[in-house]
Amino acid sequence: MLTRFTATLLVGLGLAGCATLPDPAVETVEIQILALNDFHGNLETPASTTRYRDGEEERQARLGGAAQLGASLASLRRGNSITVAAGDLIGASPLISSLFLDEPTIRVLSDIGLDLASVGNHEFDRGTAELRRMQNGGCEQHTLRKPCAVEPFAGAGFTYLAGNVVDAQGATFFPGSALREIGGARIGFIGLTLEGTANLVSAQATEGYDFLDEAETANRLAAQLRAQGADTVVLLIHEGADVDPRYNIAGCPGLSGAIVPIAKALDPAFSLVVSGHTHQAYACSVQTDTGGDLLLTSGGRYGGFVTDITMVINPATDTVLSVNGRNVAVDGSAGKDPQVETYVGRYAEASGPVANRIVGPIGTAAGLGEDCGDSPAQDFIADAYFHAANSATGVSADLAFVNSGGVRAPLDPNADSQLTFGELAALAPFGNSLIVLEMSGAEITALLEEQYCGEGTATICNSVLIPSAGASYRTDPGRPQGERISDVLISGAPLDPARTYRVVTNSFLAGGGDGFAQFTKVPQIANVGFDIDALESYVATGTVVVPACGRVRQAGTAMAD
Repeated sequence: MLTRFTATLLVGLGLAGCATLPDPAVETVEIQILALNDFHGNLETPASTTRYRDGEEERQARLGGAAQLGASLASLRRGNSITVAAGDLIGASPLISSLFLDEPTIRVLSDIGLDLASVGNHEFDRGTAELRRMQNGGCEQHTLRKPCAVEPFAGAGFTYLAGNVVDAQGATFFPGSALREIGGARIGFIGLTLEGTANLVSAQATEGYDFLDEAETANRLAAQLRAQGADTVVLLIHEGADVDPRYNIAGCPGLSGAIVPIAKALDPAFSLVVSGHTHQAYACSVQTDTGGDLLLTSGGRYGGFVTDITMVINPATDTVLSVNGRNVAVDGSAGKDPQVETYVGRYAEASGPVANRIVGPIGTAAGLGEDCGDSPAQDFIADAYFHAANSATGVSADLAFVNSGGVRAPLDPNADSQLTFGELAALAPFGNSLIVLEMSGAEITALLEEQYCGEGTATICNSVLIPSAGASYRTDPGRPQGERISDVLISGAPLDPARTYRVVTNSFLAGGGDGFAQFTKVPQIANVGFDIDALESYVATGTVVVPACGRVRQAGTAMAD
């Protein structure tokens, strides 16, 4: 535990904080805030290990999972404590949770003491009605999957906040803020998701709601909380930073990203920003545009870290005397919560027959190749889309596209070269339908150009578009806008700008997801089913091999054969 005395030494010691030395004559209150983000339904500890930086030392361990997370939170809690989260607690989840509409994840997070959470973009994956069910409980069916398959669902024992998600009348989807009295201090909490959430889920999922500017909304709500007597304000926001390395116990090395200008624009009422979305771990002081300091944190992903934050407040003067924090690796050193472990085991057993069912064989991996803007897993899914469209009665397609961000796991067949349904579900957990569209060659080029943002040397806005076998293209982010895509091939032939092609993609992209507005401007010809069914039927042909990457290349490199 960091003491008040050491608060002024934090920067020199490599710990994160913004502090002044408390006057020992002033009565103060010490508050603990435990924070997490981007749990994504990872009830079981992920099989992969995570490398993270602890000062100058690099460590590696299997981090996260519900039972380890519950034990870590319990071991860290002390007096005057509250537990909060910054979104994406559900959605894009492993089968053990997604098969049951993430009901077990909501139950577990409630049981291990989560109090408040902002919504994230993935909270909206199954639509607003289903998200309300996550909060309120019940067994009303809003998706193709049956709810309450294992047990009745009581809803969240914590409160979701959604201050910048508003309907046509300006009413927020969930409350925008909450005021909590802790140890005699009054702390205001604001929950927001990123303004670009509508670009990251299907259009139908957020129909009727707009997503407002993050900093403007936060400052407006903070003024209201201050008027209600808040001593300080904490922002829980599903937007984040990039750091290098990605996972840090403390510090924000190479800090950049969308959260930085948001944090800088915040009112002096804020002392802490708990962030997420980028799946990275950091904790450091950020100076705002008004000259103040606030603590910016994120706890990685999948319950891999808990951010342990200490705030010292003088309630009499509404003053935060110090705020500091560090990430604690959820590495099993605190043990496992036995009740949570038993509960997760119940859902592992229930999902086992589905997850372990062998779908079909897959051939030996062809290797990664060099300078690939695509991966074998992404290529595999694009090929499955293509197969689905060309297997449907009366439908055909010339190529398929999948967004790189929609492929959530590597292609890693079992040792016996068999793919299970669980592995397929991990690759494509969203339950999108597959839509066939008609596009001219010129519209396809315009679509590919939409991958890039910015002038000069551009960056990928959200996702790379990965084509099916026989299609490829080159990119040059340093070229002017509109000239960054070249050498587009379809079925091995150069793209004809005047020809009409049939393109199959997922419903998320067809609705303009990831910012691909071009998809929304062209005719939709057919719906050929769901993505997971397409993967299953493709593998069941018995002829699938792991593709070699190389369909997306930088200019000046050779394309895959």
